[in-house]
Amino acid sequence: MKYLKLILSVLGIFLIFQFNLYSSQRVVLLSPAVGDIFIKLGLKDVVVGVTKHMKGFPKAKKVGSHLHPNIEIIKSLHPDYLIISSYRFFPKKFSRLIDAKIIVYNPKTLDGILKSIEKIGIVFHKEKESRDLCKKLKKMLKKIKKLKKKPKVIYEVMENPYIVAGKKSIINDIIEKAGGINVINVDKSHVKFSEILVRFLNPEFYIYQIGPMNKNPVYPLKRKVFKGCKFHVIKVKEEKFARANTQSFENVLYLNKIFSLYTK
Repeated sequence: MKYLKLILSVLGIFLIFQFNLYSSQRVVLLSPAVGDIFIKLGLKDVVVGVTKHMKGFPKAKKVGSHLHPNIEIIKSLHPDYLIISSYRFFPKKFSRLIDAKIIVYNPKTLDGILKSIEKIGIVFHKEKESRDLCKKLKKMLKKIKKLKKKPKVIYEVMENPYIVAGKKSIINDIIEKAGGINVINVDKSHVKFSEILVRFLNPEFYIYQIGPMNKNPVYPLKRKVFKGCKFHVIKVKEEKFARANTQSFENVLYLNKIFSLYTK
């Protein structure tokens, strides 16, 4: 009986320690795309700071934008982890000012998103939830319809200056998984391009985004440079299409459905 009480006492201390360890984690999200994954994994409560355009975290404090984070506010939150999209916008000199572990979240492919979900699940003790989420996302891709013809596609990131999505962007993988071909064959995420050259590339689909990077673009077929072009135009929301997260899998199915209607 004495040994049983001792064992139960030790077990109780261990469980309290584990609870305090997990519940004390404090996270600041500086990568807008990763918020969706934290919500899906049931990790909203550990998030104490987010960028100003992130939604779904009413208790978290705004810490500026991912391009211009407010270091003083971040320091005041005493985070254990910072999730950033790149050291380009959060240089290592900033990370040295904050006593927190850094995780870079910036996948360029659907496979990269799945691997990131698994990593987040391990770090924040949500292994089962992350496995279940990955399984669900992989199952979604089985709904993709095979196309008889691969349509040529261009994705406008910004009208002025004119910037399009290159091969090293999540957009490229979404287009390819949906059955299309990104006509911008440049190994960059964002590519400064010429609208005149788009005419020569002759895409069948022209996707343009609306959002902070492309606030008030002119409808593509109403621009003089595209007069007479026959491409199909698709308008999408930047926050849903340009962010690499679980929504990217929905985007694949969305484009695949449109492509299949026009390539029969």
